[in-house]
Amino acid sequence: MAAISNVQVTISLAELGLDDEELQTEVENLLPQLREVDGVEDADLVAVENAPKGTKSISGFVWGLLKAQVNASNIKSLFKFLSDRFGNKPIKLVIETTTDSRKINLEASSLEDFEIAFQKAQDFLNNKSNS
Repeated sequence: MAAISNVQVTISLAELGLDDEELQTEVENLLPQLREVDGVEDADLVAVENAPKGTKSISGFVWGLLKAQVNASNIKSLFKFLSDRFGNKPIKLVIETTTDSRKINLEASSLEDFEIAFQKAQDFLNNKSNS
């Protein structure tokens, strides 16, 4: 992982089955906590111009999406935080390297899924040929 210093992680809470207002409340509550996770260098809402096709937005930001700039060597802290918070709820993650723009899409809806997703993220970050 030495060659990859930071990764961009997009966290989607849209699968939680909440209405738009509840979803926005969940995102707003999660954001300051996410910023405190060891290894998270920056975290924010996803701007509309960076939104995946078909997503809803409000005030220039996408419902249910957060992004975090994470030091790749501390990705485990992020996964621990997310599994503690969402260990039995479905979320989606997209991890993108900032150096060569490789991406991996991950999903988790149980503690076991988070373990598998974390292993896949580690393998992805350690293996440059993976995409």
